[in-house]
Order: sequence, then C-alpha cells, then structure tokens
Amino acid sequence: MPTAIAVTSSELVLPSPDRHTPSAAVLQSAVKSPKSYSLDQAITEAHQLVEYHGYVIVLCPASLPEAVRHRLHAVRAVLESDRIALIRSELPPLGLSVLALQLRQLSICDFSPGVLASAARLLSHYIYAGALLGSVAKLDRVPVTLRSHAKSWVPGSQFAVLAAPTPELVKVGGDAVPSGPGFATQLTYAAGQLQAGWVTETLAPAWQAGAVTEARLSGEAARWWATGRLVEFAAAIPDISVLYQLVSSVRREDCHWCGLELIGDRCAFCAAPLLPPPERTPAVPAAAPTRALPRGAT
Repeated sequence: MPTAIAVTSSELVLPSPDRHTPSAAVLQSAVKSPKSYSLDQAITEAHQLVEYHGYVIVLCPASLPEAVRHRLHAVRAVLESDRIALIRSELPPLGLSVLALQLRQLSICDFSPGVLASAARLLSHYIYAGALLGSVAKLDRVPVTLRSHAKSWVPGSQFAVLAAPTPELVKVGGDAVPSGPGFATQLTYAAGQLQAGWVTETLAPAWQAGAVTEARLSGEAARWWATGRLVEFAAAIPDISVLYQLVSSVRREDCHWCGLELIGDRCAFCAAPLLPPPERTPAVPAAAPTRALPRGAT
C-alpha cells in the first residue's frame, strides 16, 4: 500500500484528479474534541493507519490549535512509532490542500516514505498561495505596511496578497498582480464573500495558468486571512511527471538516526538533522628528504 497522506480536516482534501490518486486520511483525533474522541481511540486510529500503510505523513497547518498538535505528538509518543511524520506547514489553507494533493499523487510512485515526507518542504517552494482580500486591516500572517492598512479602510479597496513562496501585497487596480510562477501551473481558487472575477479573468491569464479550477472554501480561511471578504487561490504544478522529476533531481541521503532516505537537511520522521560531511583532514606534506652531510662535515 502507498504511504498514507493524512490531514487534520476534511476541508483540506481536494478531489482526486484521476482514479489512481488516493484520497487523504482525515484524522478524527484532530477533528473531534477529546470529550467525543478519547486518547485510546486516537491511538487506535493512528495504529491502524500505520499497520495498513506502513508509514503515515500528517500535514499539520501552523494555525492548528496547540491542544490538537500536542495530542498528535502524544499519540505518536505512546505508539513509540518512527513511522509517523508530523509536518508543520506555514501555507494558507488552500495552499496546504494543494500540497496534500501533490503528495497524494506522488505516494503511488516509487519514492521511499522518507523521501516523500521530505518532499513536502521542497514542493512548498513551488506553490504560489495567496488571496484576494477586501481588507488587510487585521492581517498578521503576511507583512503589511502601515500605508496598506490605511488604504484598506477605503470602501471598495481590494488587495492581492501572496503568502508563499515569498510574501507580497498588491493593491488591485489596473494590471498590477503579484509576482507569479515562471513554470506551468494550474490555478485553484475558492471564493468567500468576494466575487472571483479578478482571480479568474486577471490573475490567471497574467500567471499563464494552464487551467483554472474551483474548490470549496475552507472554514479556516477566514481565520487565516482575518476576513471573510476573500477569494483564496493557489497555483501549483499539476503534472505528476514533472513533480516526479523535481523530487528525483534532489540528492538523497540516509538519516543517521532512523536510517530512512531523505532529501534536504532534516529527516521528516525522526527530525534528526542531516550530519555534515566529514571534514577532510588536509594531508600532511611529506617531510623533505634530508640530504646527507658530506664526509667530514660537522
């Protein structure tokens, strides 16, 4: 069975683009409260996933409540399992959904669990995630200038805010759009209390998106972006063959602690950092041959 990709909410599961891509496992221990879903049930849930799939990669949004995050770590600790990777992501909700979909697509390839889990960090750099916002007055997850804060109080003002891979804010008007990807992507959007026309008619052509698809807006989106007047969007590589080549091109190493393969500088399963290559001790130059003293010399 392919490595399981798990998420902390059903809203983070995008539809499979084909019949080969498996769905994500939604952890009930993250969805339900401890009163309705005991720790024993949470442990059983995780144990069954590990037993069935071998390894489990859990994508955890940075906005996940501390209590839920601690519970996931507690479950992993009780099971004493090094086959569960808890990956914390700073991506906004729709961007995280896209990342989960990419990992689901790659899970059916021949990547080892360690490489697949490490790929989450790599692929995050190729996801352009942002939102069209009616106000940035309360936005604190993306740097916003005082001038932009002041402009957000003007009725009718809208802002295109890019959260990843590099934060950027553009006041909507004219042809101005945030810096987009320089490679082929598919644009996914989810509309809240704003019309999606600017995203589909201005942003998508400017970013040369190959296709535009609509998704359901996550309930977390309004909290993440600090307003319900938004249209969330994410542009990412949709082609599994390109994703495969991207991950395959990165050098693989073996984790010195758990032995799994990894890419990057840290194992996603045991969190052990990659050891630096052993320093090469400079060779000691051979001593110059001693010339024999001529006879009679002192």
